[in-house]
Order: sequence, then structure tokens, then C-alpha cells
Amino acid sequence: MTATRQQLRDIIDVVNSNELGVLYQVLIKFIPETMPTPDEVEAIRLGRDEIRRGETVGHDEINWN
Repeated sequence: MTATRQQLRDIIDVVNSNELGVLYQVLIKFIPETMPTPDEVEAIRLGRDEIRRGETVGHDEINWN
């Protein structure tokens, strides 16, 4: 049987909330390692926000010695 994305979404909708963490761990295994995880996407978004607000330290401002 070939499942569609919609069928998978429908199944997720009926999974007990207590089991969503387990389901997440299984599904995340199918995402190629070259794609960022949701946590990484959020970290990138936060970093870009900090850059826009000028809250970062420039490379030349760091004492590398």
C-alpha cells in the first residue's frame, strides 16, 4: 500500500498526544541529514532576527589571541 501525505496527516491527527514524541522520533529518521531539523530552523530564524536588530558581535570585534 502506498500512503499519501494526507493519509499520514490523518493518522497523526488521531495519535494519542502522549505518543507524539515517539512518532516524531520515528518520522525525523526519514529526513535527510542535510536538511535542518525544526530546532535548527528556529535557531537560524532567531539568529537572523538578532542580525537585523544589530545584536551580534562582528568578526573584527573578537580578540582571537
